[in-house]
Amino acid sequence: MNIEDLYQVYLEHPSVQTDTRKLKEGDLFFALKGPNFNANSFATQALEQGAAGAVIDDPSFHISGKTILVDNVLEALQQLAKHHRLQFTIPFIAITGSNGKTTTKELVSAVLSTKYRTYTTEGNLNNHIGIPLTILRVKPDAEMAVIEMGANHQREIAGYCEYTLPTHGIITNCGKAHLEGFGGVEGVRKGKGELYDFIRQTQGAAFVMWDYEYLREMSKGIPEIITYGSHDASITGLVKQSEPYLEVSVANVPGLTQMKSQLVGEYNLPNILVAVTVGRHFNIEGTAIQAAIESYAPSNSRSQLIVSGSNRIILDAYNANPSSMRLAIENIAALTALSKLVLLGAMAELGEDSLDEHQAIINLLSQHSWTAVVLVGGDFMKIPHPYLSFETAILAGEWFRQQNFTDTTILIKGSRSMQMEKVLEQPVPGHE
Repeated sequence: MNIEDLYQVYLEHPSVQTDTRKLKEGDLFFALKGPNFNANSFATQALEQGAAGAVIDDPSFHISGKTILVDNVLEALQQLAKHHRLQFTIPFIAITGSNGKTTTKELVSAVLSTKYRTYTTEGNLNNHIGIPLTILRVKPDAEMAVIEMGANHQREIAGYCEYTLPTHGIITNCGKAHLEGFGGVEGVRKGKGELYDFIRQTQGAAFVMWDYEYLREMSKGIPEIITYGSHDASITGLVKQSEPYLEVSVANVPGLTQMKSQLVGEYNLPNILVAVTVGRHFNIEGTAIQAAIESYAPSNSRSQLIVSGSNRIILDAYNANPSSMRLAIENIAALTALSKLVLLGAMAELGEDSLDEHQAIINLLSQHSWTAVVLVGGDFMKIPHPYLSFETAILAGEWFRQQNFTDTTILIKGSRSMQMEKVLEQPVPGHE
């Protein structure tokens, strides 16, 4: 079936699903293949659960009148997303970067939603499957779309742009993330810069953090650049206070001078400023911007501040790389708490730089005074250091519960694979 005909089917059943566990009656099921699964074999189950149809690419699973046969299900999903995208003339804002892109996406969406019908990436659906699914969830009443793009290798962002067709772009930063796939920091800049390349080629607009000289250089040639930063930019702002939450002063925005966010850490300043800048660019009043940002509360283990008894816990366990790890350590080191505990899980996807980057984190820790430091798993276990070590977050959690800390500020951070949030989980009785 060609994409035009498939799009007509989609218009009749505009709810797409790739997972039978989440399937609802009337959904259009796309049977994707992966290294360890072939969802073509689930087509019959999806139909029995009430799917309106199943898109497959293996003829042996064809059911006349029920399944839709295409050459490649993933490519069909992406082409369908592009066809749907082409029906809109609204702004599509793409966001990528090494750190802060999900928080930025949430803040930008919160601000835009005060005035416009805004559709955005749900959770962390920011890859080659999640992005087309996000686009296909944009309904005809949309006035804005905000799409998050994650990437760990070259040409990935370029591929996403081919069917997202962004009109506006944001690169939060380019740090030491996914070094193995990108091939070093310069590779990260080249890979993330593919968004700027597309914006430049299509005569779009970019919101650029003007404090970062490398983003200034990378964005050259883009016809419309809207700047934000701590100085010398269209919208400027500074940290007024960072304990317990980040408070920011903002210049050049009528009706908006100071905001009290629910975010932890000075490193969130650029995320707040770009949300303000996007809001002003699209003619949202300063008071509405302030209300949206102040009401946003982070979730999903992203810079969450949890009060537990007399302790304050900064749970930032969704992911980690050398850049974000350094920022988190420096943030807690700067706090005024008398007792500070750091529990860090190992960082992933660093390739040949991994041991050096973990050693650099250990060196940074040694420059500050801590009540205790706990390092968990991965390459932290391969390097001599004076701190406590555990193979897993569960074992670190057992130690943590035995200590009965009070009046302590605690940082918990690590790569997703380390699942550092389990440090805070209580074991189920009778289970290990």
